[in-house]
Formats: sequence, structure tokens, C-alpha cells
Amino acid sequence: MLPLLILIKACVPLQEKRIRVSQPLTRGPSAFIPEKEVMQANGLNERTNLLVEEYSTSGRLDNITQVMSLHTQYLESFLRSQFYMLRMDGPLPLPYRHYIAIMAAARHQCSYLVNMHVDEFLKTGGIAEWLNGLEYIPQRLKNLNEINKLLAHRPWLITKEHIQKLVKTGENNWSLPELVHAVVLLAHYHALASFVFGSGINPERDPDTSNGFRLIAVNKFCVCDLANDNNIENASLTSSNFGIADSLSELEALMERMKRLQEEKEEEEASQEEMATRFEKEKKESLLVVTGVLLKTYHSFQSYIASFDDEMVSTSDVSRYIEDPGFGYKDFARRGEEHLPTFRAQDYTWENHGFSLVNRLYSDIGHLLDEKFRMVYNLTYNTMATHEDVDTTMLRRALFNYVHCMFGIRYDDYDYGEVNQLLERSLKVYIKTVTCYPERTTKRMYDSYWRQFKHSEKVHVNLLLMEARMQAELLYALRAITRHLT
Repeated sequence: MLPLLILIKACVPLQEKRIRVSQPLTRGPSAFIPEKEVMQANGLNERTNLLVEEYSTSGRLDNITQVMSLHTQYLESFLRSQFYMLRMDGPLPLPYRHYIAIMAAARHQCSYLVNMHVDEFLKTGGIAEWLNGLEYIPQRLKNLNEINKLLAHRPWLITKEHIQKLVKTGENNWSLPELVHAVVLLAHYHALASFVFGSGINPERDPDTSNGFRLIAVNKFCVCDLANDNNIENASLTSSNFGIADSLSELEALMERMKRLQEEKEEEEASQEEMATRFEKEKKESLLVVTGVLLKTYHSFQSYIASFDDEMVSTSDVSRYIEDPGFGYKDFARRGEEHLPTFRAQDYTWENHGFSLVNRLYSDIGHLLDEKFRMVYNLTYNTMATHEDVDTTMLRRALFNYVHCMFGIRYDDYDYGEVNQLLERSLKVYIKTVTCYPERTTKRMYDSYWRQFKHSEKVHVNLLLMEARMQAELLYALRAITRHLT
């Protein structure tokens, strides 16, 4: 853990902070989680308030922090790393950091994060004219558009040529430390957008927050309502409502599968060839999560959202901050196209390669990110819904590795057959949507899986998805930087 003294000494001085608790627009911090559950956690936890006072850049207990406070241990790691990348000594000027956050959040039409950082951009001395759109910003920042787009949607396409183009000699070039800082910010805010949509984070109700950058109404719905399925009733989507008995039997079945897998693992391990085959199978099946399961189960929703896609992009305030708005996630395993090589995690790992590179070029951020990744991966209360003394390691690993599988990253020592055994179809739909198309996440998707689990457990899922996604983006970008250096 990075000593607190280092954080204090390196901090860029700002005005004294006072905590304001924002009043949410509707139904508390989240549209998915009952307000009382989040408020109970906040009310009982003075640690959260101390963390916000120490590490919040806005001085506000915002809705993201309130929902994350269901897991205070993780929240501390999150706030420390975010505070470091936004406020501490680093290669980039403060206004640049917030503008890069805006560019990243805009890739997923995340008005919540865009509004937050428009406010912070101005507070840190940013030029107001830049908020009119990308045509008003320096060419140097504009040059980040390509890597922002690829990192957000298809990080496996990033090559050393993209890095060379950014760092080549010239008045608009980026130094490697600056570029690493920018990449960390981009990956952080792409992943945080997944958490915002996956947790149904409500807009802040604070006139000082958004400087007029309010959510735009589209056909009498706000963009947030469209994305989160609020105020939209569609009978064809309610078929996934099950009774308590069904939910309980589903929980028992999951626990039985976990027990059986553990026993099989102790008896006999699959061969390397078999595990490679299972990875390829899972990678290809991840394609069907959208083209098959999602279109069958949520066909009406998809059609409904598709009818608004162009309008959402063209009328939303956030569209001014992105180029090529039609560019999105494309399945790594899509059929009929040139086969892209699998990223073997053992050839370029976070622990052995990414960590040291990022720490060398952007001092100490590697320690903070590593602490955060380890925290979320190992976080457990040894519970599953109403059951106690449960080892959830297998389940947590399946969630993390499934996200990496969708980005083509394979762990040689992991049996991907476990993913199919442990992650039900509705959960796979949810994971893929939150990770790859977060702006399309709905409350029904959130409600449709693990119906007997606590909301805090589902927030834990979202934290795992967020960090797995961030790490996947960083691995591809850092590998490209390493290849540029060798």
C-alpha cells in the first residue's frame, strides 16, 4: 500500500474541501437498488465520510461513492487511485486530466461522468471554449481520439504503430509518461462508465454540478431513462419474472455446481489441449450471447433502443466529445472474419509486465492500480445470498476471466468449462452488456440474474466487471507500448 505521506507530499494544492451530500434526482443514488439499502450502509459507516473528505476531488459524497460504499474496503482503494490520477503530481496538467475523462465517458454516452468532469475541468482552470466540442481543443488532445475509440470498444486492435504515431517528434507529440497517464485515465473512465450503467447510478440533483450540461430529453424520455429502462413498460420483457421457489432452487443449483466442480478439479485436471479447446469454445459462444440469447430474450428492447440510436447520438450533449460515434464493440470471435490471435495472458501479464512499465513511466500509479485489482479480486464475505461460510473464489474468478475472454485474453491455467457451469445465460447477457455496451443496460437485465442475492453482492459483481475491463484495456495498450520500446 502506498504510504499516505507520499499522497500528502505529492498533492497539487487546491482549495480546502467541504463535503456536500448531493440530493439525488430520483429514488436515491441508484435506480436499481432501494434507497434504504444504500443509505443504511452510508449511515453506519463513518469511514466512508472520512474517505470522501480525504480523497474526493469534488468534496461531495456523490452517487457512485454512495453505491460503492457497500464495499468500503474496495472504496478506499478506488478513491485513492482515482485521486492520484486526477490530483497528484503527474505528467499531465489538471485540466487535461478531466478533459480526457470527458472524452472517455462520452464513448459510452455516459452523461453522468461527462457532467461531473465538465464541472471539475472548469474548477481546475480549463478553457471553457473546449467544452464546445473536439474542434475547439488543441490538436494534441485530438490525437487521442483513435486510441480512445479503440481502447473503449476494440482494444485488441491497438498496435505499436498507434503508439509511434502519438509519440513521434513534433509540436503535438506525447511523451511516454504523458501517454501512459492518458491511457490510465481513458481505461479508468471507460470501465467506470460500465459501473455507472450497470449499477443504475442516478444523475446528481445539484445545480452546481453540470454547468448547464443536463441530460437531453429524447421523445419525452431522458437519455438516462432510455439506457436504464426507467419509465418504460414492455410486457414482452417480463417473461423472466420467477417466483421465490424458482429463485431458491436456482441458488441451490449454483452452489451444487460449485461443489461438483471443486470435487472434479481435485480428482483430475484437464489437459492443456482440452483447456485451450474450451477457451476457444467459450470465446465463440460469447458471440451468441448477443446475437442469440439477447436477441431472443430481449428482442423488443433491442428494437426499441435501436430506433433511438441515431437520435441519441445526434441530440445528446456528449456527442460533441467523440469522433466516429458509430464505432463500437465488435465480437473478438465474430465468424467469417479474419481470425485475430488470442492474447495469451502468460506472455504479457499485469503482474510481470504491465505493472512495472506503468510504474516506471508514471510513478506509483502501478502500486495503486495493483492494490485495487487485488482488492476486488480477493474481496469476499464468504456468503452467497442467505448462505454463510461459502468459498466464492471459483465464482469470482469465472466473472473476471469471462470478461477477459470476451476481449480475447486467455489464461493457460484456467478451465473455461467452469464459465459455462457457473454463469447462467441471463448473467452472461448482463455481463456482456455492462462490459461492451454499458449504455444499453436495463433494470430488467440487472434484476434477471441471481434473484435471491443481495444488492451488495450484485454491486460486487459490477466492481469485478469494471476492474476486469480496465485491466484488459491496460494490457493491450501497455503491450503495444512495450513493443514500441523494444
